[in-house]
Formats: sequence, C-alpha cells, structure tokens
Amino acid sequence: MLVEMRARSQITLPIEIIKNLGINEGDKFKIEERDGGVFLCPVVVYPKAKLEQLAKIIKEHKKNPSAVFESVEDMFKDIGIDL
Repeated sequence: MLVEMRARSQITLPIEIIKNLGINEGDKFKIEERDGGVFLCPVVVYPKAKLEQLAKIIKEHKKNPSAVFESVEDMFKDIGIDL
C-alpha cells in the first residue's frame, strides 16, 4: 500500500489496517525508526497508581501462590481497570 505524507507530518493509515488491528481514535502508539523504516506499535497506558496496585498484587501472590485470579481480566477488574 502506498500512502502520502501530508501537512503537519500526518500519514493516513489505510482502513484495512485500521480494521484488522482494531485501532480506534485516541489509541496510542510507540513509534520507532528501525532499519530505515518506521514501526508503529499500539500501546495501552495505565495510570501510575493502577500499576502500583498491580505490583502489590504480584508481590502478594509471590508470598501466597495459592491465591489466584480466574483470568487476567479478573485481576484488572480487582484494581478497577475494565479491559
């Protein structure tokens, strides 16, 4: 696919890529220059307080490995993050 650099350094991603990756307006990306090209990787950004809660859960789990969540989603729900 061929795209064109627009004003203000903007490039429009083809709709096929948007649909295939499930990208939505407001999504964030890590961008890297790699091997003479540009690489975009979708990322999710969580507030620091939520990550601290997650670190606490992991630390507690190391002390008591029998306490488990049914899924990653359940673990995140426990700290108030809805995936």
